[in-house]
Amino acid sequence: MTSLWEMRYVMPTFHVSHLGGIMTDQPQTHTKSYVPASSSMREMTFKAVILGLLMAVVLGAANAYLGLKAGMTIAAAFPAAVIAIAAFRLPFMKGTILEQNISRTIASVGESLAAAAIFIIPAFVMVDVGGSRLWTTFEYWPTVIMMLVGGLLGCMFIILLRRTLTVDADLPFPEAKACYEMTRSGQKGESGARYVFGAMGMGILLEMFKNSSGIAIIKEVKDLAFTFPKSVINHFNSAKQSLGAITHGGSLHFTTPLASPALMGVGYVIGPKYSTINFAGGVLAWLVFIPLALFLNPSFGEQLSSTGVVVGQGDMAYTAWYNLVRPFAVGAMLVGSFFTLYGLRNSIFSAFKGVFSKHEHKKVTQNRLEKDLNLKVIFICTIAFIIPMAFLFHAFTGSLLGAIVAAAVMIITGFLFAAVGAWLVGLVGISNQPLSGLILSTLIISALLMLAIGVTGMPGIAATLGVATVISAAAAMSGDMIQDLKIGRFIGGTPWKMEGANIVSTIIIAFVVIFPLIILHEGNIAAGGIGIGDPKLPAPQAGLMAQLAAGIIGGQMPWALIIMGMFFSIGLIMVKAPSPMLIAVGMYLPFETTFAIFIGGALKWLLNRFMDSLRISKEKKEMADNTGALIASGFIAGEAITGVLLAGMVLLGIPSVSQMIFGTSDLPLLGKAGGWISLILFAIVGYGLVVVPLRKARKSA
Repeated sequence: MTSLWEMRYVMPTFHVSHLGGIMTDQPQTHTKSYVPASSSMREMTFKAVILGLLMAVVLGAANAYLGLKAGMTIAAAFPAAVIAIAAFRLPFMKGTILEQNISRTIASVGESLAAAAIFIIPAFVMVDVGGSRLWTTFEYWPTVIMMLVGGLLGCMFIILLRRTLTVDADLPFPEAKACYEMTRSGQKGESGARYVFGAMGMGILLEMFKNSSGIAIIKEVKDLAFTFPKSVINHFNSAKQSLGAITHGGSLHFTTPLASPALMGVGYVIGPKYSTINFAGGVLAWLVFIPLALFLNPSFGEQLSSTGVVVGQGDMAYTAWYNLVRPFAVGAMLVGSFFTLYGLRNSIFSAFKGVFSKHEHKKVTQNRLEKDLNLKVIFICTIAFIIPMAFLFHAFTGSLLGAIVAAAVMIITGFLFAAVGAWLVGLVGISNQPLSGLILSTLIISALLMLAIGVTGMPGIAATLGVATVISAAAAMSGDMIQDLKIGRFIGGTPWKMEGANIVSTIIIAFVVIFPLIILHEGNIAAGGIGIGDPKLPAPQAGLMAQLAAGIIGGQMPWALIIMGMFFSIGLIMVKAPSPMLIAVGMYLPFETTFAIFIGGALKWLLNRFMDSLRISKEKKEMADNTGALIASGFIAGEAITGVLLAGMVLLGIPSVSQMIFGTSDLPLLGKAGGWISLILFAIVGYGLVVVPLRKARKSA
C-alpha cells in the first residue's frame, strides 16, 4: 500500500488477506470461468439493475460524506458483493451469480464517480483569489457535464482496452481474484452480510446520538491545552553581539480522538502501520509545528487582535494550522505525489509499453465471454466527447484557443492516465492505484499550458480544474471498471452486458452525484459552519487542487510555505521515512480525525496480538480479519449515510431531531455527561472490531 491519499481512499478497500485470497507477485492464470461460456443463465435483469443502482446511490452518498470528512472514499466491490449475495437469497429476490455480478458492477459506479467528485469538484467552491470566488455554490449543469463526460470517457477507454488488460497482459489482479473467491464461496455458505448490516445499524444509532443534528448526547471531541511557561531568550548575531531579549511563550493545543466509528473503521481496515504513519503527520502538525509557530512569534495574538476581535490561544492554534501548516503540508504532498509516481516508474513504463504493444488482439473465439460493445462505435464516441467539453471550456475561459488546448489535454492525458491507472490496478489492486499523483500531474500540466497561452486569472483556474475533474472521473472509472470486468471474467459474466450496465449507471449517477455534496455543504452552513473547507468537511484533496490551481494561475500561492513543505518531504525521503505523502496528509487533516483513524489501527493491532498469543491458525486469522473488515465496513456505511440524511434534514429547515422531539437542540445531558458517554461509543467499537472477530476465530477453531 502506498498511502492513504492514494488508496481512493478506503472502506472497505480490503487487502486480499482479509478475504482469504492469496496475493502473489506472479500473474494468476484463470482460464476457466465459474459460469461456462455456453451457459444461458439470467444476467442483466430488472432486479439486478435496480439493486445495483440503489447500492450505487447509497455508496456514492457514503463516499461523499467520508471523502469530505476524512479525505478517503470507499471501494464498493466487496460490500456490494456481500449485499448482492444476501439480497439474491431473499425469497422474493432469488437470483443467479451473474445477476449478483451485474449488481456489483453497477454499484461500483457510484463509488467511482463520488470518489472523483470529492477529489476535485469542491475545489471550484474553495478557490479564493483576492476575495473573489470561482463558485459561491455548486453549479449543477457544469458539474453534471464534467462528471458525465469523464465517467463515460473512462468507460470507453476501458472497453477499448478490456482484452488487452484482462487477458493478453496476464496481470495478477489480486483484489479481483479475492472478490471472485468471496463471491464464489458465498454461493454455498455464509456471506458475512449479518456483520455488515448489524454494524451498519449500530453505526446509524451512534451517529444519531452524537451528531449535533440528531439527538446529541455524546460529545464528539474534547479540546485540551497546555500553556508553556514564559522563556526569555537573549538573541545575538554571529559575532555574539547582543541583539536584544525577547520573551517567548506559546501553548500546546490538541484534542481527544473524534468519537467516530467510521474513522475508527477506516483505521482498522488500513491497519496499524498506515494509521500510525498518518497520525504521525497529525502529531508533527499539532504538537510540533503549531507550537513552534506560536513560540517563534510572541506578538501573534496582538497582530490578530488588531481588528478588535478577541483572539484566544485556541484561535491562534487554529489559524496557524489552517493558514500556515496546511500550505506547508501542500508542498509536502506535492513532492510525495511525484515521489510515489517515481517509485512506480517501472510499473508505469510497463503499463505504457503493454497497452501500446498489445492493442491488436489475436483472433479469439467469439463466444459469450469475448463479446464487447461495438469497438468502432466506442472509438467514435470517445473522440466525439471533445465537442461538448470544448464548449464548456470555452464558457470557462472565453478563449477559443484555451478551449481547444484544454480539450486536447483532456483527451490525451485522459487516455494515457486511464490506461496506466487500469494497468496498475491489475498489478496491485484498486487500493494502491496512485490516483492523486496522476491527477496532480494533469492539473499542473493544464495550469502551465493555460499560463503559456495567456489564459490567466479565474478563467485559467476554471479551465485547469475542469480538465482535472474530467481526468479524475475517467481515471477513477477506468480503475474500478477494469477490476469489475476481471471479476466478471472469473465469474463468467458477459463483457458487453457489464459494459452496457456501467455506461447506463454512469449516465444516471452523473446526474445525482452532486446532490450529497450540495446537501453536506449547505447543511454545514446552516449549522453555523462555512461549508466545504470547514473543519468538519475539510476536503483535503480538493483543497490541495484549489490551492495549486489558484497558486499557479492566480498568483495567490504562499510559495515560501509550499517550498518549505517540499524540502520537508525531501528530508523525509532522504531518511527513508515510510510514506511521506501519508505523513503530509496527516498534517493537513484535523488532529481529531487522524487520532480516530489511529485508534482504529490500534484496535487491529490489539486483535493481532490476541490472536498471536492464542496461537490461532493462519486460516482462522484470515477469518477473523474478514469478519472485522466487514464490521468496520458497516460502521463506516452507517455513520456516513446517517450524516448525509441529517445534513439534508438541516437543509430543509429542521435544526435537529432533538429539536423536533424535545423542543431544544441543546440537551443538558450532553454538557453534563457527554464526554463520559462517548467512552461507551469507544467500547462498542472496540467490542465490534476486536471481541467479535476473536470469538469468530476461536469458535471456528
